[in-house]
Amino acid sequence: MRRSIVLLSAGLMLLSTGMASAQNSTPHNLILFVPDGLRGRIVTPETAPAMAEVRDKGINFRNSHSLFPTFTTANASAMATGHYLGDTGDFSNTIYTGYPVSSADGTVTPFLEADPVLHDVDEHFGGDYLNEETVLKMARAKGYSTAAIGKLGPTLIFDHTDKIGADGLHSIVIDDSTGGKDGVPLSQEMQAALAKANLPLATPSRGENAKAGDATTPGTLVPNTAQQAYMADVATKVVLPMFKARNKPFVLVFWSRDPDGSQHNTGDSLNTVTPGINGPTSMAGIKNADNNLAQLRKALDDLGLAATTNIIVSSDHGFSTISKESKTSPSAKLAYGDTPKDFLPMGFLAIDLAKALDLPLFDPNNKNARVADNAHPKAGNGLLGQDPAKPDLVVATNGGSDLIYLPNNKDKKLADRTIKALLEQDYVSGLFVDDRFGRFPGTLPMSQLGLKGKAVTPTPSIVVNFRSYVAGCEEPTNCSVEVADTVLRQGQGMHGSFGRGDTMNFMAAIGPDFKAGYVDTLPVNNADVGMTIAQLLDLRPIGAGGLTGRVMSEALPNGITPKAADGTITSKPAANGLKTVLKFQRVLSQRYFDVAGFPGRTVGLDADAGKQKTAGQ
Repeated sequence: MRRSIVLLSAGLMLLSTGMASAQNSTPHNLILFVPDGLRGRIVTPETAPAMAEVRDKGINFRNSHSLFPTFTTANASAMATGHYLGDTGDFSNTIYTGYPVSSADGTVTPFLEADPVLHDVDEHFGGDYLNEETVLKMARAKGYSTAAIGKLGPTLIFDHTDKIGADGLHSIVIDDSTGGKDGVPLSQEMQAALAKANLPLATPSRGENAKAGDATTPGTLVPNTAQQAYMADVATKVVLPMFKARNKPFVLVFWSRDPDGSQHNTGDSLNTVTPGINGPTSMAGIKNADNNLAQLRKALDDLGLAATTNIIVSSDHGFSTISKESKTSPSAKLAYGDTPKDFLPMGFLAIDLAKALDLPLFDPNNKNARVADNAHPKAGNGLLGQDPAKPDLVVATNGGSDLIYLPNNKDKKLADRTIKALLEQDYVSGLFVDDRFGRFPGTLPMSQLGLKGKAVTPTPSIVVNFRSYVAGCEEPTNCSVEVADTVLRQGQGMHGSFGRGDTMNFMAAIGPDFKAGYVDTLPVNNADVGMTIAQLLDLRPIGAGGLTGRVMSEALPNGITPKAADGTITSKPAANGLKTVLKFQRVLSQRYFDVAGFPGRTVGLDADAGKQKTAGQ
């Protein structure tokens, strides 16, 4: 039955592709605009007029989804390749690589939002850590002009394997590190064009926007205006005119750090969950991203490119306000010099598991030094076991969810003890376990989430989702609060959870290959963005893995509109009665994950959820 569904899905994709080719024998230009961390329901004509116009005049993807874990590089990998995370292996912003990453000071738990780290892991994992070709690489090989401009990390992911020198043949890459020793080299053509436009060859810093504050000092009160103004100027005054002069189709990815950066570091709500990420700084970050989109659209008009350019707007994930509160955590009962009394410290999961499992804790971001009592790991990550060089368990800290790795994949007993310890903590809401360990009460297998595929990076053994709830306004997805394992403070912003506040991203599209004024009620996600880009550009990806998104054919003129269905999967109850519940939608064989966790502990999953199992198990 599943094989017939997959074949039907493939047939519909080919039929839709044929229609698109008939409509457009010469592919149009394409801009992918990513407003990092933009919530799906926060956009109005007042908060973000440019994005609201794209949504209302073009395609309103009302039922949109981020992939879980709802983090930046993970969803960048999905947009860039059209594959789910089980294929790309980019399971979160911080992963366990299984080897010391020299460009990340020798840690085995590197943060991927850094160009040297991406190059390092590429080299280690056979030249391509994603194990899937990106749409920008394929477009470049087919003769398109290509560029990626914006936030450090996800920007490079779109053409990360391109190692050609500064001869103009590679994609133009402009990010935070441009002009520095770690930046992708600028071609002579780009250097000359920047100088002619009176723009510097190095990206400005974030300035005040980069200030996160601490337990007693508020974070930033300004958006990332100056840095993004430079990037928008590069795109509109240099890159787009250059592409027009070449007289061939182009692809431009513009990854706006705002509102993500301003929401993370907001100084409007120190140590209190309201207004949280709904304060003036976060709202200014939304408007900053919106201004960048407006500038891009005006440039298209001025250059006479608007009629031949498709624009897709898709945020990587939603956003939540941070909570640092727990009544059960042993780490919250200890005193730390940088953490308010009774609040969870950074690295609380690693600390609590070390205590529960009676294992020494070492810090992979501090030369594997032993973590002392009343101290926490520098970046929250932890190595548990007698020998940090051969750990029994690794915690990769990320925010609204953490990854746990058991390097000895046969240690089912340790997996069982770890799961039982996690089930005792009130900050946990849902556990997902690598299928190779078997089934455990209270948990669901990772394969149900598209997290088991052809990845070449180590697969997490357990994915831990943290509790979320609603506080501060009437729209739940705009006012989500989540427990987060992060250096940031209560009241600042984070994402990564399986609550609907984080899974509901913003998506819209407009252009010659999209319908006008269409509200799409079908579920869509960021892997669909990658597959739809491939179709619009007439690319033919040959994937290593089969966990792919679908072409959003219903948004295309004369496109096929498939049917959708709802589904729920519920685990067997743990000894304490907790059950992990997953609510999803399905289009043919593809699942779209709405929300998951323990009922009553996750935004969008009420206390009565999961009492009845439905199809799709």
